[in-house]
Amino acid sequence: MEGSELIYDWNAAAGPAFPPGTRVQLDDETLRDGLQNPSVHQPSAKEKIEILHLMEALSLDSADIGFPGAGARAAADVEALAREIVSGRMKVRPNCAARIVEDDIRPILKISEQAGIAIEVAMFTGSSAIRRLVEDWSVDHLQRATEAAVRFAVSHGLPVMYVTEDSTRADGETLKRLYTTAIRCGARAITLCDTAGHALPQGAYNLVRFAVENIIRPCGGSIRLDWHGHCDRGLAVANSLAAVAAGANQIHGAANSLGERVGNTPMELLLVNLRLAGLIQQDLSRLKEYCEKVAQATHTSIPANYPVVGSDAFRTATGIHAAAILKASKRKEAMLANTVYSGVPAHLFGLEQNIEIGPLSGRSNVVYWLEKRGLAASEKAVGRILEAAKKSSAILTESEIRRLYAEGGSQ
Repeated sequence: MEGSELIYDWNAAAGPAFPPGTRVQLDDETLRDGLQNPSVHQPSAKEKIEILHLMEALSLDSADIGFPGAGARAAADVEALAREIVSGRMKVRPNCAARIVEDDIRPILKISEQAGIAIEVAMFTGSSAIRRLVEDWSVDHLQRATEAAVRFAVSHGLPVMYVTEDSTRADGETLKRLYTTAIRCGARAITLCDTAGHALPQGAYNLVRFAVENIIRPCGGSIRLDWHGHCDRGLAVANSLAAVAAGANQIHGAANSLGERVGNTPMELLLVNLRLAGLIQQDLSRLKEYCEKVAQATHTSIPANYPVVGSDAFRTATGIHAAAILKASKRKEAMLANTVYSGVPAHLFGLEQNIEIGPLSGRSNVVYWLEKRGLAASEKAVGRILEAAKKSSAILTESEIRRLYAEGGSQ
């Protein structure tokens, strides 16, 4: 039977969540916004290049390669990444962060000219009333600064993505005024930001619809609409999917949810959910490698129970679960074995089910474990290992199981 006949999907019971023909692009913020996480170690230029190649392997559309206005080291790393994209004939499109001031835009222009590649300027400014109060900004001031910055970048041949920070807490009239100004001056992409992680999915949907109907359509032309979310309420992935359903064209994320405070929308979970929704089709078999490389380069860790790429994501030691997986495996159908006890098919991401043996295990765990390693699952060997597991307070290690197996000469 086909998977659609085996699994009733309440997610689509009221009709598809995404408009027909929806295409989603992805912008990776790991190497800029992700590195603003206060706990991270700054990767070397070599490590950044290795991460960039993994972004390319995952067919990510674009990547924020840094904030060259932050200083000499940042600028040198951005140039190295830009040159790597050119020399490697990579498809990923580079962008760089900048405030709406010429001093931040000039380093991007210099690197773009030296590397021989167009670098999109992701120029940002605060927009909400609370931010304007703290900074003593008026909307008139922000509009004038926006106009000057966008015109400067565009006049020098740089594509512009105009970003308002804290969009989810800003009033519609201010957003309309700033974005319309940026578009009128030449910006061809705008980004709505949930900078403080304030939004609920309905709020993300409402804001994107407002932007589509009141900013994009009246301006005419082809304007890309981006969504940039944060995880403060733990809703970043849900908000991103709501933004796509509302009409966002590109979603931003960072590996392992790195970023300010509790981080950006996790890129790996965006990829997983978009793949399972049928909105992207690229090969994601190197997804775990991407996450592990970023963790290694930033001296951070991936929790064992983290979805999909955590060490426990497709690991079970429970007897009932193992029995079902074992029965499914005997049918020689990867999809069946990988979905009978999982909402995420492991093989779509280059991974597989991993059955362990512990105090909650049953005979099926031991049989599966042994057969997976080409060992004969005799009644005595299975019984001996299972007896030891029931007395243990934790999962048996590989060496422990092999020792128990060998004690009876595999009998």
